[in-house]
Amino acid sequence: MIQFFKVHKTYPGNIKALANVSFTIERGEFVFVTGPSGAGKTTLLKLIIRAERPDQGEILVNKRNLSRIKNSQIPQLRREVGFVFQDFKLLNNKTVYDNIALVLRAVGYNKKEIPKRARQVLKVVGLDERVLRQPPLKLSGGEQQRVAIARALVNTPSIILADEPTGNLDPELTVEIMDLLEKVNKLGTTVVVATHNTGLVAHYKKKTIPLYRGEMATGR
Repeated sequence: MIQFFKVHKTYPGNIKALANVSFTIERGEFVFVTGPSGAGKTTLLKLIIRAERPDQGEILVNKRNLSRIKNSQIPQLRREVGFVFQDFKLLNNKTVYDNIALVLRAVGYNKKEIPKRARQVLKVVGLDERVLRQPPLKLSGGEQQRVAIARALVNTPSIILADEPTGNLDPELTVEIMDLLEKVNKLGTTVVVATHNTGLVAHYKKKTIPLYRGEMATGR
């Protein structure tokens, strides 16, 4: 599903983001990418969706070699991967419905099917369809993150990437969002969560890819 082979990534100024990183994530797994700020977690996620390119090494996602795919193939790759951000990245001048519908329009969903699919995905994340007409800022932080997850799920991706999805939430809401991601995983979606929260990792006891200063931190 996702494979890194001796991947290196350095930013201008000789800032090492990743160095000699190799791992495999199997279809249907739930995996934490762990490490402190600056460990390379976000860079790793960006490489998976080809928002960044490695300096060295190979990356395979759904059997595609990301070093070799054409630029014209990148949109299809990203349709197969949903991304959840720490700060939600919702369009606050749009309604919840518009935030979700934009994704469906972009991938060519039938116009008549969009409202039905929007209601379905809200149900999956535990929200009442009445929030569809609300702007995101009218919702709580936990509700906004649920909408962000719904948006990531709406196109039925095979992979969900979540970058510190609970970083702005209190402990109770953190558990709610993690339980939701676990539910999504049990439906068959591969889930990769980047987090520095060691307590979260210890509680959920999933496979981990530990990073420290851009390197695999096995044994730390």
